[in-house]
Amino acid sequence: MTQAPKHPLHYRDFQFYWLARLTAMLGHNAMVMALGWAVYDVARSTYGVRAAALRLGLVGLAQFLPFLICNPLAGLAADRHDRRKVVRGALIGQLCFLVPLCLLAARGGLSLMVLYVVAAGFAASRAFYMPAMNALLSATVPPETLPRAIALGAIAGRVGGILGPVLGGYAYAVSPGAAFGFAAALLVLSLCAQMLISADASHSRGSRGRPLDLMREGLAYVRSNRLLFGTITLDMFATLLGGVTALLPVYARDILHVGPDGLGLLRAASSVGALGTALFVSWRPVGSHVGAKMLGAVGIYGVFTVVFGLSTSFWLSAGCLAVLGAADMVSVLIRQTLMQLSTPDDMRGRVGAISTLFVSASNELGEMESGLAAALLGPVGAVVFGGVASIAIAAGWARLFPSLLDAHGFENRPVA
Repeated sequence: MTQAPKHPLHYRDFQFYWLARLTAMLGHNAMVMALGWAVYDVARSTYGVRAAALRLGLVGLAQFLPFLICNPLAGLAADRHDRRKVVRGALIGQLCFLVPLCLLAARGGLSLMVLYVVAAGFAASRAFYMPAMNALLSATVPPETLPRAIALGAIAGRVGGILGPVLGGYAYAVSPGAAFGFAAALLVLSLCAQMLISADASHSRGSRGRPLDLMREGLAYVRSNRLLFGTITLDMFATLLGGVTALLPVYARDILHVGPDGLGLLRAASSVGALGTALFVSWRPVGSHVGAKMLGAVGIYGVFTVVFGLSTSFWLSAGCLAVLGAADMVSVLIRQTLMQLSTPDDMRGRVGAISTLFVSASNELGEMESGLAAALLGPVGAVVFGGVASIAIAAGWARLFPSLLDAHGFENRPVA
């Protein structure tokens, strides 16, 4: 009889990995909530709702450009160097931008330009953090335990997504400096947990070759794998057009009429739904018809985005965001599991960087798209348009990538 795989938390390195991920996500989400409110609050002191929404959208552009520049180097670093050290360096880089922001906020020195610069620097550091951190996961557990470990990692992320914005919102209600200081303290805790991951978990083979050739190799691999390419681009375009996160400060202040603490609850709502899904999947992993379930989840995401856009009730809006989070989590877990199990270990950093770039494009450029659409269509029109677009994308990808519908499970995926 085949022995059942051990639970991921049985492994010491995964325990510290999970703790590091949890605290980093708590800090990141607290920082993002505080940054969004600060940008919109500063902009509203001078501009109207639509013009301020556009300034809020520019945060996404400020984050995406440095992310785009650093991303190829980040994937290469994750494959050629000790991934633990890459993650630690990235966390230190984030703190180098966050700590001065705490001091400026405490002195009342916040301006749109300062906030954009911090957003750009923070994004550049996270460009190195994300592919190395994701690639490091596969080294902390054996392959047969990886799907459950990915679900548990997602739980850490979503707990951070729930508590980070809520605690950050309450901290911001005290003062902007308190919110940014809270985020910095959590990143320091994450760095400490990273230091406890053993050397055996570095699992870095040091890919050899010229840097440009290695980057092209990673791109060619993703492009040639239709299933992998379809899953990555599906998430990118659906979130790019259908994301609502960037406009939450607008809804919180001018549509639902709640303050920064209410904004924290709205940002946490999607993570509540995602956490429930991740907990369920960690208990009963997705095992069949994974491609169809991913496409269906994107369609559900679009439907409830439309409902959220039309809602003027805080609790209905929060409920819609919870469903959005649950649907998005299904898509994320399937995509990450396929990517990890379909990619050789010595390419996981580069493939992860490509995936991270697509996710960043959907998130950061999606924020810019939301700001521009809100300036043209108004906040409600922008969100409804995005929801309809997500539904259309799910239907279109089912035809463009038939391998998605043919993906019935995670078995028979090559594991290096």
